[in-house]
Amino acid sequence: MIEKDFVTEGLRRTKIDEYLEKELERAGYGGMDIQVTPLGTMVVVYAERPGMVIGRGGKTVRQITQNLKNKFDLDNPQVEVKEVDVPELNARIMAAKIANMLQRGMHFRRVAYSTIRRIMGAGAQGVEVTISGKIRGSRSAVAKFVEGYIKKCGEPADRFVEEGFATAPLKPGVLGIVVRIMPPEAVLPDKVDILAPKVEDIIDDAVEDEVVEEEIVEATEELEELEELEEDSDLEELEAADEEEE
Repeated sequence: MIEKDFVTEGLRRTKIDEYLEKELERAGYGGMDIQVTPLGTMVVVYAERPGMVIGRGGKTVRQITQNLKNKFDLDNPQVEVKEVDVPELNARIMAAKIANMLQRGMHFRRVAYSTIRRIMGAGAQGVEVTISGKIRGSRSAVAKFVEGYIKKCGEPADRFVEEGFATAPLKPGVLGIVVRIMPPEAVLPDKVDILAPKVEDIIDDAVEDEVVEEEIVEATEELEELEELEEDSDLEELEAADEEEE
């Protein structure tokens, strides 16, 4: 029963996401988040242009709230609109922009490279843009553009890499656009930071080196004295032996 509820809830979230993406396409829809509270259901909508989500006098956001309650059976939905701070680091927004430029007839390579420059200029560690479909002729093909460092698999890829998808319906066919972005704040498990030594540590090391050097000098002097004493004792033994022979 729990698994069934989990699947049902996931399906409902997906349908809500698709509905908001369709309704708020012109507002630069960048994703949503649903939080269940004791007072109802809080739906946080991220958009590049929050004013278009709210509408004149709040008309648009009220209509969206009513549709969420009637169509998706949400308990007392409350819609909160947040502006995306850096749209260039939002994969869904950038994928939609690529689709829009392709629909206007721009060449896919020019679109991909200009988008990558914008994303990397915003501070991303890496970006990957994939455009698939009839991009060169009558046969389908896939064009992939990569810059920077981006994780492909494993837990860091699921945790850090943000992925966005969009479609661009053209006369030859529909193009699929996938944008994957490694954000600048992502800290990978294999990252190593080399820290500069502290002044106190440098002074302590210098003092230790001086102490060790003094100990070496003292040990060397003691060894030389012992060698001199051994040489003197050997000479005395030789002189004594010569006197006995005489």
